[in-house]
Amino acid sequence: MNDHGFRFQHFDIWKRAIAIGGELHDLADTLEARGLRRYAEQLRAAAMSISNNIAEGSGSESDKEFANYLNIAHRSAFETANIVLFLHSKLLLASTETDHLLDELEQVCRMLTAFRRSLKT
Repeated sequence: MNDHGFRFQHFDIWKRAIAIGGELHDLADTLEARGLRRYAEQLRAAAMSISNNIAEGSGSESDKEFANYLNIAHRSAFETANIVLFLHSKLLLASTETDHLLDELEQVCRMLTAFRRSLKT
């Protein structure tokens, strides 16, 4: 991918959020193929919100404003984890896949917290 000068492209947290977002998007495709469109839409929206808020926040004029977007991304990661746990409770997601996704989301949350704390707010 070419470097187009968008600040967020250089952030490891954005790259990680995009990677987990891709996995969750694939899961949403599987859910949709099984006729579970509403679950798929919810999962896609929550997962995309993580990387979207990192990207949007990187365009902020202040670190304080950026920190707010990182907080929203953090909350979206929690929302995504809730959807994953719900899918698991409905036997729509195997334990191994659930554990993997939750581990990744937990790591994203830790990275978001550390990044937010590094900003001068």
